[in-house]
Amino acid sequence: MRRFLLTLIVSCMLTLSLSVASAAATVRAVLFYSPRCGHCHMVISEHLPPLQQRYGDQLQILMIDVDQAQGAALYREAIAVYAIPEARRGVPTMIISDTVLVGSVEIPQRLPGLIETLLARGGSDWPPIPGLADLLATVPTSAPAPPTLPPATAETPPFLRDLPANALAVVVLAGMLLTVMWAGITWSRPAQPPTRWRDRSIPLLAIGGMAVAAYLTFIETTGAPALCGPVGDCNAVQQSEFARLFGTIPVGAAGVAGYGAILIVWIVAHLLPGTSGERAALLLPALALIGTLFSIYLTFLEPFVIGATCLWCLTSAVIMTGLLWLSMPYRQRSTSRGYARR
Repeated sequence: MRRFLLTLIVSCMLTLSLSVASAAATVRAVLFYSPRCGHCHMVISEHLPPLQQRYGDQLQILMIDVDQAQGAALYREAIAVYAIPEARRGVPTMIISDTVLVGSVEIPQRLPGLIETLLARGGSDWPPIPGLADLLATVPTSAPAPPTLPPATAETPPFLRDLPANALAVVVLAGMLLTVMWAGITWSRPAQPPTRWRDRSIPLLAIGGMAVAAYLTFIETTGAPALCGPVGDCNAVQQSEFARLFGTIPVGAAGVAGYGAILIVWIVAHLLPGTSGERAALLLPALALIGTLFSIYLTFLEPFVIGATCLWCLTSAVIMTGLLWLSMPYRQRSTSRGYARR
């Protein structure tokens, strides 16, 4: 009986000491975000406040704006230290202990469990990111800020935030505007029957455009980091408020619908004989023109409003403009039976 009581007392003391240690432990994490990122605001405003309220001073989160020069430099250091692959680069990114969480899906799913695990182990220190200690000496650690943070990069014109990529967007924008002007000038002129290569290029481009738009839809709906090229910031564009029409429909989904409509009309135009097929084909340049005008609007937003350029978006814009150029012979009824006679 005495042995049992002694064992019970020791167990209670161990449990009490572990509880006290857990209560005194602190978990520290770093959140890289951008004021222009819709997914960042979602994490900051919806997912972090309940955790901060639950754990109080035991959870310290330092938010770092990657749109600032110092924040961008720290993010590059974090990429190097944690060997973050290109496919997982983007904001929001949270680094807690030796774990990297990316996106508005992974962070809320895994963060609560990580906090509990680290508290049970006695907490965790700030990530060993070069230069972070200097920032900690000047910036107080606090609870997550509200989603109405003023853009920290307001003093920098959007076009200058990523000059090489935004300059490329302007070149593409100029090409689209010239193509639309050419289409407007030649619309009422007599049209020649489309050549065979021109006719067969339309479905190939439409399928390629659908693939690009489908990938962008996946990025916009899942919050996964986009695979971007050597220039540009696809994630900043896809996470901006302009990535959804009316705040609900992903722009990529609208692109899939547009390219799909062009492909369907092309197929119908070739399946229906004679005049019926020609009437269906009259829709091709109209649909391509609408798609090109919409692409002009989106391409304008990237360098001049968002301040970032997405190479996938530019690819889609070029494809849609190409479809406009290819479909121009269909703007009038063909003077010969059928299509692709030349």
